[in-house]
Amino acid sequence: MTFLLALVGVLGVAASGPLIAAFPAVPALSMALWRNAIGTAVLAVPTLARDPRTFGRLRRQEWGWSALAAISLALHFAFFMTSIRMTTVAASTALVCLQAAWIAIFQSLRGTKYGWRVAVGVVLAFTGVIVITGFDIGSGTEALVGDVLAIIGGVLAAVYTLAGSKARATMSTGSYTTLCYGMTSVLLLVMCLVAGEPVWGFDLNGWIGIIALAICSQVLGHTAFNHLLTSLGPLTVSTLILLEIPGAAVLAALFLGQVLPAGTIAGLMIILAGLFFVVRGQGHAQLRAVATED
Repeated sequence: MTFLLALVGVLGVAASGPLIAAFPAVPALSMALWRNAIGTAVLAVPTLARDPRTFGRLRRQEWGWSALAAISLALHFAFFMTSIRMTTVAASTALVCLQAAWIAIFQSLRGTKYGWRVAVGVVLAFTGVIVITGFDIGSGTEALVGDVLAIIGGVLAAVYTLAGSKARATMSTGSYTTLCYGMTSVLLLVMCLVAGEPVWGFDLNGWIGIIALAICSQVLGHTAFNHLLTSLGPLTVSTLILLEIPGAAVLAALFLGQVLPAGTIAGLMIILAGLFFVVRGQGHAQLRAVATED
């Protein structure tokens, strides 16, 4: 069951970038709003049917972690989905997936001690970033700005994952995802209104894109990973998300005809190598912590 959920999660999030790029008529913020709103509606029905009082019993701490996750998720979508429209799907996805390296850095700042593997991994990951952004300079200012937005989106994704793991420690998948996606929808609605982006009136093609993104990437992809947070932890979940990089690149090449420069491919490989070291290093740190406790 865990393997199946992981597969659903990877395929769901991998489809996100290509779907966003395939329907440019719908503004990025509007698409982000509707993917969360539809996700909230789909997940709220079974959650409330199973336990109508579930939200009334939530503690202040659970509301707090869910709110932090929602704020981070809303901003993540705003940056990442805008980035997709400005640079290639592969480059944007790779830079967003740096969240594993950001998680390692955040945990180090909180006192977690890592060995040389994490240090090497972080250096490699950011070297890959430099390689990709360096080649995108030749593609124009817009692509470079898209890369920067994707990097910021990756930082926000790391905060979302860490906050979600705290909330999920005591909350069910249904209650957490409904609450988080619901608050994210409200925040994105405010952002759309402030930015003057339309939230209605799209043509049939636009609504097909919105619904496909909501079902594939939000209801299936994000929710599968949120469910796995308690059983696998944020480290392993962030590792699985790395598979989004080749998945999104392949889908973009097949359905959108995007061709990657050789430098971008090299940068992707360097990032994957770096993130491999980060994950291995965090795993060794966890094993040392367990041995110390024993």
